Amino acid sequence: MTPVSNGDVGIPPSLEWKFSQVFGERAAGEEVQEVDIISAIEFDKTGEHLATGDRGGRVVLFERTDGKDHTIRKDLEKKDYLVSRQPEFRYKTEFQSHEPEFDYLKSLEIEEKINKVRWCQTANGALFLLSTNDKTVKYWKVQEKKIKKICEMNIDSPDTASNGRSAGQNGAASDFVFPPGGFPSLRLPLIVGHETNLVPRCRRVYAHAHDYHINSISNNSDGETFISADDLRINLWNLEICNQSFNIVDVKPVNMEDLTEVITSAEFHPTHCNTLAYSSSKGTIRLIDMRQSALCDTHAKIFEEHDTSGSRSFFTEIIASISDIKFGNDGRHILSRDYMTLKLWDLNMESSPVATFQVHEYLRPKLCDLYENDSIFDKFECCISGDGLRVATGSYSNLFRVFGCVPGSTEARTLEASKNPSRRQVQTPSKPSRSFTNLARSRRRGAENLNGDANGGSYDFSTKLLHLAWHPTSNALACAAANSLYMYNADDTPPE
Repeated sequence: MTPVSNGDVGIPPSLEWKFSQVFGERAAGEEVQEVDIISAIEFDKTGEHLATGDRGGRVVLFERTDGKDHTIRKDLEKKDYLVSRQPEFRYKTEFQSHEPEFDYLKSLEIEEKINKVRWCQTANGALFLLSTNDKTVKYWKVQEKKIKKICEMNIDSPDTASNGRSAGQNGAASDFVFPPGGFPSLRLPLIVGHETNLVPRCRRVYAHAHDYHINSISNNSDGETFISADDLRINLWNLEICNQSFNIVDVKPVNMEDLTEVITSAEFHPTHCNTLAYSSSKGTIRLIDMRQSALCDTHAKIFEEHDTSGSRSFFTEIIASISDIKFGNDGRHILSRDYMTLKLWDLNMESSPVATFQVHEYLRPKLCDLYENDSIFDKFECCISGDGLRVATGSYSNLFRVFGCVPGSTEARTLEASKNPSRRQVQTPSKPSRSFTNLARSRRRGAENLNGDANGGSYDFSTKLLHLAWHPTSNALACAAANSLYMYNADDTPPE
């Protein structure tokens, strides 16, 4: 592991991760339904909200609750207790984002599974976010609305008649004269506020722009545009225009037999609206500048680590494929995840990463078995902390790993997505999930269990932690294990 330089930042102490919350945990022996498995996680930029998507096409929103009860806060301060600033969340709402579809022209079933969720800028107290399945991106608005109810009021006496005139000032004729005794059969409608509900509404549908499965969406820092990427193309959209997009990257050759690589992930720069990066199945990351030309067929920079060992095999290119990239908040570093490693790249150094973290090195002798059961094509995500001091990614047996990336740091923790994150044991195998369609695969093989030993531990390859997200301002992680969402907090104190 080669640490990255972060200026004058000293070596921070190792973090002691503690279980905080869990949502959707299944009971012992309960079978997990395929539609309930979480397939996407994303914090918003403020860290006040968290969104998850699942294979059933649902989007679930959570909101941060700690620090909002000012009465409790004042009481604790009076008692000289330290108020915890670690994030705590609660369920907010959920909605059905995508439904299963069928493309009759291509005789193709389109699954409802949510591939990515991305938050957009908030406005007027409403929440905005993008969600996508394999073919269609949707733009959602979630806003609190007061549900009004119409009540009927009988007018049967002069007293109620006066009430009727009062009500009439809010919509009925206020100059109507009631005779003595009133009208027993007359009823006036009265609109009253009933309750406040969160109402999701789909504002835009961005469809029919991708021939292949969408693997990435990313918001631009200008707050007006976003990109969607599939295996061969990247399209640029305006949030307000859903019937037109601009193709800015196209790697499709004239003859598909000449295809050598596909796009695996794409991400906008956090502050420069003209810059974005995309990764490929050959293990390269290309940085492009949209100011150079309308079609960005040439890159401004390419980040690629050249293999100097000379030992290549059938699996070399497969395990080099990058499954996810993330920009650091500083905009200077890019974190990438391939099957075996995490790599941290400096935008000013293209020849090699400034830090490499071994994640699955113990699996190298078992690559043939991993190919047979499709595990070698699993797409693990990665994340980087808001301060840029640590990185994290998932592994098998619902494990995830956290590394320190400042000079001299030796922090490397392996944790489990459970209520006891320091425990390391094989979980009860659940139904193996189907891997994504891969252009490099000519056929599919059935999944099977594969156990291996590394550092004295046993690993279950049917349970995998693919999705996780780091809170933007705190040392907090959200991890998805099957249908369960686990939250962890950490303090800057050395572990006992």
